[in-house]
Amino acid sequence: MKRLLQTLLLACSLAAVAPAASLAADLPAKFEPTRDAAADVAAATAMARKEGKRVLVDVGGEWCPWCHILDRFVAGNADVKKLVTANYVWVKVNYSKENKNEAFLARWPKVAGYPHIFILDGDGKLVQSQNTAELEAEKDYDKPKFIAFLQQYAPKR
Repeated sequence: MKRLLQTLLLACSLAAVAPAASLAADLPAKFEPTRDAAADVAAATAMARKEGKRVLVDVGGEWCPWCHILDRFVAGNADVKKLVTANYVWVKVNYSKENKNEAFLARWPKVAGYPHIFILDGDGKLVQSQNTAELEAEKDYDKPKFIAFLQQYAPKR
């Protein structure tokens, strides 16, 4: 019973720091060099198609301070998190010295900095390549800009 309670508490704490509730249980909650990026994005795309959402591919690494700021920003702003949850399946793709995922990322425009966001439709087609530096404000993300970005690329219903 104690182990079950510990497992549930861990799951709840991980869910609190995950960028959005739309992060599926089998998709990574953090950037993991050992993950198969192609399989993760394919799973996210299948889920997005089923749910009528888009895929938000978050490219970065555990080494990246702005990647962690992005996670905290989304988790800490209920209106932003609600937009993400309602419209996107969020999937993290690792880029680090351990695994740059170069072959996988070569299918899309070159990334200039991290984190970088790619928005895909339910068929996996690229809708937007977004340099997140354009969404920053001082040492955080600019909430109105980020909301406008999410709304602009949300699926049309």
